[in-house]
Amino acid sequence: MRYDLSALPLTTLLPAMTKAEDMLARLDERVLRHVVADGFRERGHFFDAVGALWVGGELVHVEDLVLHDARMDARTPTHELTIAHAVLRARRRLWNADPSWGLEAAGLATLRGDIGEVEETATPRPASVASAEADIEEDDEDDFGVDFAEIDAVIARSDQVLNGEIPDARPESVDDPLGLIHDEDWDEGERLESWRAVIRQADLLPPALGAAVLFDAWERIEPLRRQHWLGSLLVSAYLRSRGKVASHLFSLNVGLKSVRHERRRAPDRTTRLLAFLEAMALSADAGLKELDRLSLAKLQMERRLKDRRSNSSLPGVIEIVLSRPIVSAKMIARHAGVTSRGALNLVAELGVREMTGRGRYRGWGVL
Repeated sequence: MRYDLSALPLTTLLPAMTKAEDMLARLDERVLRHVVADGFRERGHFFDAVGALWVGGELVHVEDLVLHDARMDARTPTHELTIAHAVLRARRRLWNADPSWGLEAAGLATLRGDIGEVEETATPRPASVASAEADIEEDDEDDFGVDFAEIDAVIARSDQVLNGEIPDARPESVDDPLGLIHDEDWDEGERLESWRAVIRQADLLPPALGAAVLFDAWERIEPLRRQHWLGSLLVSAYLRSRGKVASHLFSLNVGLKSVRHERRRAPDRTTRLLAFLEAMALSADAGLKELDRLSLAKLQMERRLKDRRSNSSLPGVIEIVLSRPIVSAKMIARHAGVTSRGALNLVAELGVREMTGRGRYRGWGVL
């Protein structure tokens, strides 16, 4: 399957491309020398993983993903949460690898092989392990609002319908809940090679436009049906390989959420490319605002360190709060090496904002 790059309307695309290039450069420069760069990168993994599911028509709460990643949730993960965690792991793997690794045949083969890890993640933990984890702390302190996830999912799907979008159907097969059964007529290897052939053509274009073309080609060719979410991550890896975004793995899905489905899926390629370029600019703008929030939060929390003893646990709490979208008392206790009550006292000393607002579902963070 060949993706034709002829007759690109460069004049029409130029304004959006220029804005995207400028925004990407501004964000990259700020992250490169920012005091909370590490926290920004790690938080970006979570936000983009949740955004990937949202773009695909599914809802995952960021706090649920954080809790699941920290192995603090004893319950069996939902299908959507399992996939979101696979996206999270793939992003981390891409960031820790060489910039071009994910675009090479070996890298793609490794990422495709992570489906096996998704299966493993979806396997329920033994009751003894779940019970032991549940006994670590009191349930009424750290049980996030997972019980409301189904209601929120219905609301999100209703919003999509009202906006004229068609939510993707959830997998219905009991025997194959993760959609791992292969369609024999769907040659993923051939389609992946067709997509990789577009990379050589995209290299002749400015980085932002090349990335938009690659994303559009991924949407048209559909190399991996069971890992369609991988496309946005590979586009981010492409921007890094071109040196356009070198300080972090760009969170494209954050901006894609703000672009209407009709534009992202328009029959006209120019409309789609403009939508993708706009998504890049929106993601970069969101990243700049995130850096401002983290800078202010760090400054405010560090003021509480004045006259503290040198072995205070507060610096460790500041570190984890800045590196996660939301934290629970269990997570703080584990990171700082204190008791659950001690974690609550540390949170009170720092004055971190409580995000959940419920006695039973308590979490703190910078959002």
